[in-house]
Amino acid sequence: MSSSDPTVQPVPISVVEQVDAADVTLSNPKRAVISLGSNLGNRLEILQGAIDALGDTPGLRVKAVSPVYETDPWGVEPGTQATYFNAVVLIKTTLPPSSLLERGHAIEEAFERVRDERWGPRTIDVDIVAYQDVVSDDPQLTLPHPRAHERAFVLVPWNDVDPQAEVPGRGAVAGLLAAMGQEGVRVRTDLELRLPE
Repeated sequence: MSSSDPTVQPVPISVVEQVDAADVTLSNPKRAVISLGSNLGNRLEILQGAIDALGDTPGLRVKAVSPVYETDPWGVEPGTQATYFNAVVLIKTTLPPSSLLERGHAIEEAFERVRDERWGPRTIDVDIVAYQDVVSDDPQLTLPHPRAHERAFVLVPWNDVDPQAEVPGRGAVAGLLAAMGQEGVRVRTDLELRLPE
């Protein structure tokens, strides 16, 4: 996306300064990227609720929130499920990846995420896409997310909030996107997610 794209709103400098000032309370924070998706219930409200819950997490600051994108469900017959709303959040945190994963699962449970079937509908998906430059094949938490580099619904919003981003071990997000295109990932300019208060 070019910087002239009207759907990408710059973060007001006052907000950046506030967040940076608050960062002094985090000692040696790490950068992480979290992907959110919902296709059940009030999808926008649920995404915002998840962002606010992340913001309420001790040792975690939400630094940027992407625009909302609408995408078709993955791996199911067309028309059998509602479309997804997707977004990406950049955070700084002193939590180790394992604690961040626990927090993500707790947020999913709070929104009554049900894991009945693979690729089934869900109120909220909270996925850790990347944590610093960590590359790990731990089965509990593979980093970076094993399919992030091939999912436009992750890469498009990630590129919005961090055009210089890299998927560790896979290359630049912008380059991955250029190779795959953005088909099926539709920006919802009528919807907006906020940074936590």
